[in-house]
Amino acid sequence: MTATVQRAVAAPVPASAPGGADRRAAAEESGRPLWQRVLFVVALVGAAVVFMLPFVWLIGASLRPREYVFSGGFLPTPFAPENYADAWQAVPMVTWLFNSVVVGTAAALAVTLSSAWVAFGFAYFRFPGRDVLFGLVLATMMLPFAVTMIPTYLIWTELRLTGTQVPLWAGNLFGSAFYIFLLRQFLLSLPREYFEAARVDGASYPQLFWKLAFPLIRPALLVAFIFEFKASWTDLMKPLIYLRDEELYTLPRGLKVVLDRFGYGGEQQWEIVLAGSVIATVPMLVLFFLAQRHFVEGIATTGRKG
Repeated sequence: MTATVQRAVAAPVPASAPGGADRRAAAEESGRPLWQRVLFVVALVGAAVVFMLPFVWLIGASLRPREYVFSGGFLPTPFAPENYADAWQAVPMVTWLFNSVVVGTAAALAVTLSSAWVAFGFAYFRFPGRDVLFGLVLATMMLPFAVTMIPTYLIWTELRLTGTQVPLWAGNLFGSAFYIFLLRQFLLSLPREYFEAARVDGASYPQLFWKLAFPLIRPALLVAFIFEFKASWTDLMKPLIYLRDEELYTLPRGLKVVLDRFGYGGEQQWEIVLAGSVIATVPMLVLFFLAQRHFVEGIATTGRKG
């Protein structure tokens, strides 16, 4: 059984064969006229500049003295890098960063693993009513957060977990309809013969998942992990509902404190507010660039069935 699983994991998957997508893209690119390629690149650069302008302004404004924050332009003139030191000293930014990393990692791991288990069941097993049940799972995406917010809060209250960080991530242990759909589509692209051969050799269903499916769907798992980590990193509603102790705040909840204290109705120290916003944004950019290759591969191959 082990030999079969190893051969299956080592075998190329038709939908995501190394270099296949690159060769197809290169062939399509070579067939386009030069003016179309130039126009395409110009459009991409223009769109990138438009989307980057707000962040460039944010960085420039965060590096100006208080009286020059809203003076216009993108350059940090006069230059005041001490704004970041003031932001670190004014609030427990390190604690909030640590809390966001812990909560984000727990939430991303919980939803990725639980959703992968459910997706494997929908992709591998064939039983009456499977498609209907899968449709019901997808239908839960239509429920607004406001509909489930109060019942969920009452559940955590009964469990005496309000005021802790547990409600921020533990709900992900039950999976997410979006990630179940994403991972199921990726699993459907894997040849079923791999799993059937492993079953003939005596592999159990958990072994099929952990030793065969798990290595092959790693790009899709990484996409789900990054999506959920980003969602948790930027989530403000749950920390507002469940957290009371400032030492437990995540970055979005902490930035709300910074805005209230140094922004509107506060001391009007907008340079500290903007510096805190930059500090909260940079980790997500670093994470995306570190995982960019796997992230793009997972998005490109998800949904192909072959």
